[in-house]
Amino acid sequence: NGDVIPEAKTRREWKKAGKSEQPAWCWYDKDSANGKIYGRLYNWYSVADPRGLCPLGWHVPTDHDWQLLTKYLDPAADTTKCCVNSAGGKMKSTGTNQAGTGLWYSPNTNASNNSGFFGLPGGYRENNGYFGWIGKQGGWWSSTQFFYGLLAWNRSLYYRNPVSNRNYGFQKRCGFSVRCLQD
Repeated sequence: NGDVIPEAKTRREWKKAGKSEQPAWCWYDKDSANGKIYGRLYNWYSVADPRGLCPLGWHVPTDHDWQLLTKYLDPAADTTKCCVNSAGGKMKSTGTNQAGTGLWYSPNTNASNNSGFFGLPGGYRENNGYFGWIGKQGGWWSSTQFFYGLLAWNRSLYYRNPVSNRNYGFQKRCGFSVRCLQD
């Protein structure tokens, strides 16, 4: 709705926002140059904030929305399981950083971007404030929580495989990218 979401510049600020279940965002490795390429990383409390993270007429995809996309890209996919699909390659941007043709580490398995999603390997921020996997993984929140509201589903793409991973092992205090979906 235009309200400011606080930037968590330090590990301490990130951990404090998570522990108090407050919205927060950051640049990967606290470097705005990464933001120009990959965008911001948000904790899940930003996604769930009733003021809305996405613009009017848009929403953060639900786990079901992600399942529909996966099934559309791979009709044979088992969307209830972690890694039984080939949709990820169709969602990843192409090229590798080693070849100077893209941002993913090699081998960027089966990357074709046939879907137009243009998934980038923006990494993530752990609940303790540390950063990881830039160039190797891109992750996006869903708005769906589970396990008594302690966790939330997300989707990840990885450089070494062609799947769209349905993840549940990350706490809401972690930082992932957000992709808004038009209503």
